[in-house]
Amino acid sequence: MTSLKAKKEKIAFGVLSASTLFVIIPVLLIIYFLVVNGAPAISWEFLTSMPRNGMREGGILPALVGTVYLLVGTVIFAVPVGIVAAIYLAEYAPKNKLTRTIRLAIVNLAGVPSIVYGLFGYGLFVLFLNFGRSILAGSLTLALLILPVIITSAEEALLAVPKSFRDGSLALGATKWQTIWRVVLPNAAAGIITGVILGISRAAGETAPIMFTAAAFYLPRLPDSVLDDCMALPYHLYVVASEMFDSPDNIKWGTALTLLILVLGLNLVATLIRGRFRRMRTW
Repeated sequence: MTSLKAKKEKIAFGVLSASTLFVIIPVLLIIYFLVVNGAPAISWEFLTSMPRNGMREGGILPALVGTVYLLVGTVIFAVPVGIVAAIYLAEYAPKNKLTRTIRLAIVNLAGVPSIVYGLFGYGLFVLFLNFGRSILAGSLTLALLILPVIITSAEEALLAVPKSFRDGSLALGATKWQTIWRVVLPNAAAGIITGVILGISRAAGETAPIMFTAAAFYLPRLPDSVLDDCMALPYHLYVVASEMFDSPDNIKWGTALTLLILVLGLNLVATLIRGRFRRMRTW
């Protein structure tokens, strides 16, 4: 009987290991091909110069700067709203049918295709609010895109803080808000920050939302205000790879590798922050 259980356990571990390799190997191959083909194109000039000759020469500075502007705007709009919403749902919202419906709606919004957010942002921010195709419209659209991720991760981080921490703080005479601000939020910071950075990394790689609301096809200059449109790495990669068949391969691979480094870098930062805060925990 014991040997049969051991065989089943080995088979189960074998299946799990094979499934893990089935997921990891394609990712490693993608990274390998991007590094091999894109690394020769990465240089200081490539990252800091303007595109020339219809994006067939030069660098990707406007796309890189435009991506940073969009991400900064996304953080400004999404993070405060997401964290405040998570605090309300975790600490103040009554446990009733309405709250459960709101949580279900947030989870469903996280699964909505990004192109739907792009069309919604185009209708609301570009046309109705008359922001035009701009950094502001693109940032607001991306903020809506990552809000469900931030709210869900922040709420889970807040709920993971032991109830005894809250009870102890309240027993010492602190108000509910003082307890949240000084006890709950610091202990939930790792999960909240991780969720925020993962949401930002998703926004960094999205093409559809900014294609409708912010991204310019070719703009060899830097934007002057939040109401200007801008180039962005995801859309720039889409353009040079699918719309410009005579574009040099080094520009395509270099842009793809730069975008990959940006996204993986954000995920690495999230992992390091999470690990640091976990080591600082006393519970």
